[in-house]
Amino acid sequence: MPTHSASIPAPSLAPVLTIDDLSIEFPAYRSTVKALNGVSLHVNPGEIVGVIGESGSGKSVTAMLSLRLLPERSYRVTAGSLNILGRDMLAAQEKELLKVRGRDVAMIFQEPMTALNPTRRIGRQMTDVIIHHQRLSKDQARSKAIALLRDMHIADPEQVLESFPFELSGGMRQRVMIALAFSCDPQLLIADEPTTALDVTVQRQVLLLLREKARERGTAILLITHDMALVSQFCDRVYVMYTGAVVEQGDTAQVMADPRHPYTKGLLSGLPEQVRPGEALMTIPGQVPNLSALPDGCTFRDRCAFAMPKCLERPPLLAIDAAGVRKSACWLNAAEQAS
Repeated sequence: MPTHSASIPAPSLAPVLTIDDLSIEFPAYRSTVKALNGVSLHVNPGEIVGVIGESGSGKSVTAMLSLRLLPERSYRVTAGSLNILGRDMLAAQEKELLKVRGRDVAMIFQEPMTALNPTRRIGRQMTDVIIHHQRLSKDQARSKAIALLRDMHIADPEQVLESFPFELSGGMRQRVMIALAFSCDPQLLIADEPTTALDVTVQRQVLLLLREKARERGTAILLITHDMALVSQFCDRVYVMYTGAVVEQGDTAQVMADPRHPYTKGLLSGLPEQVRPGEALMTIPGQVPNLSALPDGCTFRDRCAFAMPKCLERPPLLAIDAAGVRKSACWLNAAEQAS
């Protein structure tokens, strides 16, 4: 399996994003959905960090909450903190949030057709964003929009500016979204499944472009995805999430080469390169538990081939290397350390 080989930026500066022991729940009819359960993660300046997991793992909720994009009265924060560039995002007022979004932190959504306004030309949408965050005239904003689209390897940016979103291909729309994301030189870019709607060839082109521009500008990226292959090729570090909690984390190359949580092993076993030609792909048995009625102990227990009586207790996220970079929430690792 190819792995991302770019050197990891030295964490000499404070993280641009820090989430510490964060738990949130969504009130529902006669129940409560526990969407995040003690999530802790960080992204250093210039770093590309992946968050991976099945649907319902909490990865997109983490991304949306980072910019307070969830409907305000739809959830409750029950524990923890969330800071971006030293700001307490959970306590920030709307006026401050409007300054942070787009200027300091940008977001690329899964489907650009829902993120771009279908009734307005691309040029108007781009210049409005640029003028909102920077003191530029309309002509200056248009010139910057053209330059940004050229940076995205778009051959005819003037024509794209005159187009409506529905007149562009999916790959072209996502390039416009990347250009918009970089328009105000953010320090952090959150990309939530940015290539899901694209074919494999265009996926790679878009992600290579995203990484190239991030490296050029020193922008940190939090990449939300369900695709282990994308993480292996583009991320410096990775967090694996399950039922709203981090179950494994570490440098991408190490996690891919030596996964230490059974759930991570299960995700990797489903990759085509892990089986011989003609063999069926491996799948993780069972389903993600109901987040309104999570089982006691390890929430992966009922799907795990290595489950043991100790798994009736909730395993902590423990360091499994001397530096404390690699961590896993599995009693098997605790048993290895004790032996």
